[in-house]
Amino acid sequence: MDEYSIKEVELLFNTSIQHGLSHQEAMKRLKSDGYNEIVSVKKKTLLMIFLEQFKDPMVYILLVGAVLSLLLREVIDALIICLVVLLNAGIGAFQLVKSEKALEALQAMMQPTCKVVRDSGVMLIETREVVVGDVIEFEAGDCIPCDIRLVSTTRLMMDESLLSGESHNVSKNEFYRSKEKTALSDQHNMVFMSTYVTSGRGKGIAVSCGMNSEMGKIANLLNEDNSEMTPLQKRMNQLGKMLGLLAVVICVIMLMVSLSKGKNFLEMLLLAISLAVAAIPEGLPAVVTIVQSMGVSMMSKNKAIVRKLSAVETLGSVNIICSDKTGTLTQNKMSVVHTYFNHEFDQEVPLMGLVCMACAQNVAIGDVLVGDSSEKALVEYVLPRLSISDINCEYLRIDEIPFDSVRKKMSTVHQKDQDQYVFSKGSLEHILKQCSFIMVHNRRIPLGEYERKRCLEACAIMENQALRVFGLCMKKSSLTNRDYESEATFLGLVGLKDPVKEEVKDAIERCHQAGIEVVMITGDSLKTAFAIGKECGLVSDEKEIMSGHDIDACSDIQLKNKIKTIKIFARVSPSHKVRLVEAYQKEGKIVAMSGDGVNDAPALKKADIGIAMGKGGSDVCKSVSDIVLMDDHFTTIVKAIEAGRNIYLKIQKSVFYLLSCNLGEIMTLFFASLFMTQYVPPLCAIQLLWTNLVTDAFPALALGVEADEKQVMKQKPKPTSESLFAHGGLIFVICNGLFIGTISLVAFRIGIQTSDLCGQSMAFMVLSLSQMFHSLNCRQIHASMFKIGFFKNRWLLLTVVMGIILQIFVCQLPFMNIILKTVPLTFMQWILVFGLSISTILINEISKLFN
Repeated sequence: MDEYSIKEVELLFNTSIQHGLSHQEAMKRLKSDGYNEIVSVKKKTLLMIFLEQFKDPMVYILLVGAVLSLLLREVIDALIICLVVLLNAGIGAFQLVKSEKALEALQAMMQPTCKVVRDSGVMLIETREVVVGDVIEFEAGDCIPCDIRLVSTTRLMMDESLLSGESHNVSKNEFYRSKEKTALSDQHNMVFMSTYVTSGRGKGIAVSCGMNSEMGKIANLLNEDNSEMTPLQKRMNQLGKMLGLLAVVICVIMLMVSLSKGKNFLEMLLLAISLAVAAIPEGLPAVVTIVQSMGVSMMSKNKAIVRKLSAVETLGSVNIICSDKTGTLTQNKMSVVHTYFNHEFDQEVPLMGLVCMACAQNVAIGDVLVGDSSEKALVEYVLPRLSISDINCEYLRIDEIPFDSVRKKMSTVHQKDQDQYVFSKGSLEHILKQCSFIMVHNRRIPLGEYERKRCLEACAIMENQALRVFGLCMKKSSLTNRDYESEATFLGLVGLKDPVKEEVKDAIERCHQAGIEVVMITGDSLKTAFAIGKECGLVSDEKEIMSGHDIDACSDIQLKNKIKTIKIFARVSPSHKVRLVEAYQKEGKIVAMSGDGVNDAPALKKADIGIAMGKGGSDVCKSVSDIVLMDDHFTTIVKAIEAGRNIYLKIQKSVFYLLSCNLGEIMTLFFASLFMTQYVPPLCAIQLLWTNLVTDAFPALALGVEADEKQVMKQKPKPTSESLFAHGGLIFVICNGLFIGTISLVAFRIGIQTSDLCGQSMAFMVLSLSQMFHSLNCRQIHASMFKIGFFKNRWLLLTVVMGIILQIFVCQLPFMNIILKTVPLTFMQWILVFGLSISTILINEISKLFN
């Protein structure tokens, strides 16, 4: 498409650069062409997902057990084992499908937007709704929504590394036309889907969307599975394997001892395999993922969209937040509150001052103003006083030097009659550098030291009131003059107020209570940053603030030492942000970094947790972030950290419960094989499988919906190196596993005096019910369940009650007796079973008294 002229492209796609498409025509094209999105080429069917669940060593062991059962003519056992395999596969497939749908829902919530011209006005639409022929506007930080033929540009630079592999930025302009088919990297009048604008601005016509774009053509060649286990899942998986190895060793010992006592080989082999299967917590990764997914869903309701599951784990360990100021700590609702012209505050702004505000901005003016919040504030100030459309007609824009974080100013170049006017706005220190004159009461006089000092003092007064101050200047020259930013005339100052959000001070206080340090990083001046920081409760002394210039003057070692006492970094550039993140990380800190601009992306990527602003953030920031805030509030970051800590605790509780139960099952059979060899095994294979399926999985999931701990934000962050079993967790698991195994054997020893089946039934009941009751202990290993609120986790209570009822049915109903090889128990035997089972609560409550 790069070989066509702008007019030819306009005619080819039946559109208009000035007016864009009509809404009706756009909807017609959307209906016929479909959404502008990359569609997965090969999506797995439900059957494929279901069959993949059988690719697991644990499934193979279960199937071996089923074959052995058939050899022993235990048909019911074989059927139950097969049912367990199918049920596990079904649950796994269901969770995968559910996770995919949840991810699609989250992606829909994060749908990027772009500016298009429709019905002669500029409007924001979802990127997926762009159609061929749409006229699209974009600027620094935007992600290009489709393949676009440029029609106008202003110093446009693109990052096309995703498409071309070239790391350097590419200059673009609308005037280039190739004479023959060229490579993508040489098509300088085109920009392509999923590439980023690094500087400047542009406008163009959408020529290819969705799968017809260059990125879509590449997607057709790809079919990658990018699913990856999170670090915590990997640790859990490894833990399961270690426990499984332990179970296999114990099973071999048990098998050898039993055979030496003359037990039936096939029967004992089946029991040993069943124990191995029951002992391995194969449901552990699934429980971790489900608990994380539930946490992610809850966080999304609280306006924090988690892009990476691993971020949930890291959130709980964050001990420093590097926060942006605008829109995060402040309301991002800029308004002009003070002006300084003719050496006077808040007097009538002269005409050229208003013209400068009207010209040096890039706000799309329609029913709703679209653009930078500071520029919108200037436009809102000018609109009641001046017709901006008349100004645009009188002063025709011919060039622009965009704002960037190094220059800290922008300039627009205009033609009026035979003269050239340059209007600039930006930080006062940078504006004054290009000024040689000052306008005072319509007189242009030299800008001497006295005049310069008065301007700086006025700026300081406004900055001390936490205002963002813009200096304004202009230059009138001939049309041939290309030296835009020198010999200018200073016009005056404009002070904008962005109020601090009401809840920020309390949120920062909560962070301090939680052992989390908060620092503010901003491009504003030191005085403005200090005033805002003091209002937020971040600082009380000017010694706690540092400038970007001071950062440059520090070596890495000096910076590492200085940041220990600094709470605010002002006048910083993107490179400073990366250095700060690295310095904190070298100090062993887990850093959460927030940002919104394209230049914040390197720092977000470098941070342990990158947090992008969903409302005001650029697409490139969102793409490299771990979390996207849909409301751009600092309090949402704090809530996300609190959620991360609670999710970690819930996973920990589920892990403690599952390992205690598995250890109890192992100990029951292992101790019996060593010390009670004259009797039948205390549990048969089918009972072990039942216990593993019913009394393990459901309470573990119920622990995942345990109420959030209120005191979690009054504790210090957990070090990443800290073991999951720290602070008594390992002792809790081992002691409870041994105790459950012991009381199960006690029940077996008592029941065996009546009959073998009675002994197995009592052991089976105590093992199952004690695990049910033990789930209540796992809600809090150090505090009494009655202190934390017995009825707070109703799902867990319901699971325990239903489990108890189910176990009674298993023992008392005749057809369940046949399936699970149980016999009905007498009233006194049930009293004994419940007494032994409840003792798990009693012994834990007593031990908690000494914590």
